[in-house]
Amino acid sequence: MLFNSIDFAVFLPIVFGIYWLLRNKLQWQNLFVVIASYIFYGWWDWRFLSLIIFSTLVDYLVGLRLEMTSTKQKRKYLLILSLLTNLGLLGFFKYYNFFLDNFTRAFSFFGTEINGDSLNIVLPVGISFYTFQTLSYTIDIYRNNLKPTRDFLAFAAFVSFFPQLVAGPIERAVHLLPQFFKKRVFDYGLAVDGCRQILWGLFKKVVIADNCAYYVNMIFDNPESYSGSTLLLGAVLFAFQIYGDFSGYSDIAIGTARLFGFDLMKNFAFPYFSRDIAEFWRRWHISLSTWFRDYLYIPLGGSKGSKYMQIRNIMIIFVVSGFWHGANWTFIVWGALNALYFLPLMILGQNRKNLDTAGEGRFFPDIKTILSIGITFLITCLAWIFFRSESIAHAMDYYSHMLSMDLFSIPFTKDFLFLKVLLLLILVFTMVEWQGRTNEFAIQKMFGLKSRPLRWLAYYAIVFAIILLAGKQEEFIYFQF
Repeated sequence: MLFNSIDFAVFLPIVFGIYWLLRNKLQWQNLFVVIASYIFYGWWDWRFLSLIIFSTLVDYLVGLRLEMTSTKQKRKYLLILSLLTNLGLLGFFKYYNFFLDNFTRAFSFFGTEINGDSLNIVLPVGISFYTFQTLSYTIDIYRNNLKPTRDFLAFAAFVSFFPQLVAGPIERAVHLLPQFFKKRVFDYGLAVDGCRQILWGLFKKVVIADNCAYYVNMIFDNPESYSGSTLLLGAVLFAFQIYGDFSGYSDIAIGTARLFGFDLMKNFAFPYFSRDIAEFWRRWHISLSTWFRDYLYIPLGGSKGSKYMQIRNIMIIFVVSGFWHGANWTFIVWGALNALYFLPLMILGQNRKNLDTAGEGRFFPDIKTILSIGITFLITCLAWIFFRSESIAHAMDYYSHMLSMDLFSIPFTKDFLFLKVLLLLILVFTMVEWQGRTNEFAIQKMFGLKSRPLRWLAYYAIVFAIILLAGKQEEFIYFQF
């Protein structure tokens, strides 16, 4: 079920109403969350509910056994069981054909032909997200950072919680699971704040991302047909598409959770206002970046040890992060390219230089801030080309046509008039995000407007923009991951 669909527009108020009718019955509320979440997920394909249920059962039972087991070796075996189950499912559905194809190609390269039949595997929506979410539970129990729960309903609700089930944020058990044991009291202010965030998330998705998608698809599908400047514009538009699409989903998820009395972690912190690539990765897909930091980077040694070890750890975490996104070499190269961006900052000890908010306390940024933000955004856009391309060859073809003599010409595509309107919308959107960059989301405080009529006028303007300027409905990009 898509957030930007009529189905969800009907689903949400019904679930909201029944949920709060059960407000004095915590167990019934949790049971209803599980049922609603399974309906939400099963709307796409009910057959894959079996994977969520299986993963839930395995990690629930592993968690209980970890508590009852004091022997270090047995605890390690239990953790391995959880890892093999979850990563095995993820590996089969997401990476089976990738490894098979590359295995057969490797033998062909050395003159040996082997047959390997690819399987017509449908990738379950959200499997990368809920797999990592359940893994955080067993790993934290293994580390003695969390006590396992005996309440199966609460655990099932934690795993399947519908607002963030399909595309995150990837919640930690230590943060979200305890919220299912606390009585939820309806908070009008929290609900209103959630509605604002949902509204802004919808604007990002249907007005910014979906309209950018039209031009991005047109340009990336035929890079040889466009000038270098148009191809550069295509990369910039994809940057706004993926940001509007993914951060829009996160905003809707977090806002929806607030309607039900839950607090989800912040997943984006205005990443395109970053002044270096290290700051960008502290602000982009925060739930995944911190997951890899805590469960992979630090166990590898983190920033301790020799420079060689630090460089190795950075390369591993970025490449694995890229591979998490999809079974394609383009994602691996995208991850490696970001690692190469990051390494000079780490080697020079500059990777934690920009920990504050860009232009904090200023209405307009200074020249130095503009330049650093501009350079970071540009290299991010260049890396996004690999992320968006269908293959390495496609990406290299895109780069070769972009870096041509007409790179500095005026970009031009069909529907040029609407492109101008879209660029104006992106400019306004960027200004709103800049003014709201110190908040959880851009319009949270609506720029401090004291006048209630002015605030409502701004809300209605966003609503009318969503209705009148919505692009062709596109599936959320991160559904494929």
